[in-house]
Amino acid sequence: MSFFPDSPASQSENTVSNVAEYSVSEISGALKRTVEDTFSHVRVRGEISGYRGPHSSGHAYFALKDERARIEAVIWRGSMSRIKFRPEEGMEVIATGKLTTYPGSSKYQIVIEQMEPAGAGALMALLEERKQRLAQEGLFDGSRKQLLPFMPRIIGVVTSPTGAVIRDIIHRISDRFPLHVLVWPVRVQGDTSGSEVARAVSGFNSEYFGKVLPKPDIIIVARGGGSLEDLWGFNDESVVRAVAASAIPIISAVGHETDWTLIDLAADIRAPTPTGAAEMAVPVRADLQVQTLSSSARLAAAMTRLIDRRRDAYRSLQRAMPSTDQLLALPRRRFDEAASRLGRALLSGTAHKRARFDGLGRQLSPRLLHQQIRERKIHLHQLSQRLPRSLTLKTNISQNLYRQVALRLNSDLILRHTKQWSTHTDGLQRRGDQAIRHILVRYHNRNQELTRLMDTLSHTSVLKRGFAIVMNDQGIPVKAAAMISAGDHLSLHFHDGETPVIADGGTNTGAATAKSQEASASTKKSKTVKAKAIAPSGQGTLF
Repeated sequence: MSFFPDSPASQSENTVSNVAEYSVSEISGALKRTVEDTFSHVRVRGEISGYRGPHSSGHAYFALKDERARIEAVIWRGSMSRIKFRPEEGMEVIATGKLTTYPGSSKYQIVIEQMEPAGAGALMALLEERKQRLAQEGLFDGSRKQLLPFMPRIIGVVTSPTGAVIRDIIHRISDRFPLHVLVWPVRVQGDTSGSEVARAVSGFNSEYFGKVLPKPDIIIVARGGGSLEDLWGFNDESVVRAVAASAIPIISAVGHETDWTLIDLAADIRAPTPTGAAEMAVPVRADLQVQTLSSSARLAAAMTRLIDRRRDAYRSLQRAMPSTDQLLALPRRRFDEAASRLGRALLSGTAHKRARFDGLGRQLSPRLLHQQIRERKIHLHQLSQRLPRSLTLKTNISQNLYRQVALRLNSDLILRHTKQWSTHTDGLQRRGDQAIRHILVRYHNRNQELTRLMDTLSHTSVLKRGFAIVMNDQGIPVKAAAMISAGDHLSLHFHDGETPVIADGGTNTGAATAKSQEASASTKKSKTVKAKAIAPSGQGTLF
């Protein structure tokens, strides 16, 4: 670099370039349009990195990487709800979407619209991981399984209404035992199949069925065979949880006998085919009729044999029982003996009672009664003589007690106690008055300190030093000149009053003609406000 003004480098710096100038926003916009037009639809295979689950807004932000590069990725909330598996850190996926740029950080990223695991092996690994996790929660335990009712009245079927599965189930039920079938139509393949099946199972268990519509006794979840991707909706976590939480027994009939899904593990019983599910749900009516007739015939024969055995037993007991004379011989003899003893017992009892009555009559003679009366009168006379002495003794004891109490309650003692309590009361009153005076003085001093602090912090003290407050017509303080426009009604508040004014507008005091003038103008105000004071006579004055 040369420090001489005439050097070639200095001359090249002063030359004007003919290259067009772009702003940062224009460059970013051009790059964004170029990338989106060129890569409007791409499929990218990579490993998920930095995934922390959906944001609170429902969007998901992470990155896709391989061994040499890394690209940022985003899934908007609408696309996130259509992904039929849960993305995890380190999972290899195939993402479909478009490339775009983010001007805020000069980065490019892929907006993912669809995403699936990279190959069937990844699906099986994801399925095994989900199976282990749900098994640890106890959703597949045998203790949760319910027994199927032997004779259901209503059967609920969750399947596609247009497929051959529902026709096979209805045809098989009609052949075996015609019942009422409720069909909840769902999609059995696609992104929304899992959520629809989960809503159907929860719907059959809702209060609506049982009040408005009859509640089914068994639910059959059925679908025909297919690949792992076709049956993936029945591996959805929401379906497994809905089936495990169902209070109605559920038969899983998804796919053929060799196919299996997570709903098979959560259901109460698994059927190899939808037709097999119908056979498990209902018995054969003809077999039941034959069994009923056979049971009726066996019951009639058993009742006939039972009646014959009971009749033979009664006849044997009748022959073994004794006659009436034999049964009543002993009681008759006892009665005759008791009758013969009754006459003698009456005579003996009457004599005994008469002798006792005579003895009591001799005890109640007039001479004996007069003697008892004389003894009672003597006893009463003795008590009447003892009564005056007892009253005199009791009176003397009470008088002595009252005299002792009166000695303890003399007037000198009462006056002495009264004087002591009066002195104590006067002391308490003086202490109370003194405490109240101290409290009042302390609060008075505190009040004066707060008053001085309030005066110091108040804006009125600032106004007294020559400042003023500018307020608009709404009484709101104006804090910047940019808030004032020409014709605004303002008021200037001083410490001794306020003055209404009208703003004339502002003018730029600086000029951008030279760098030196710009430097000097930057120290001045960019806008000045000229106002006219409104005099009472209506004549404005320049403030």
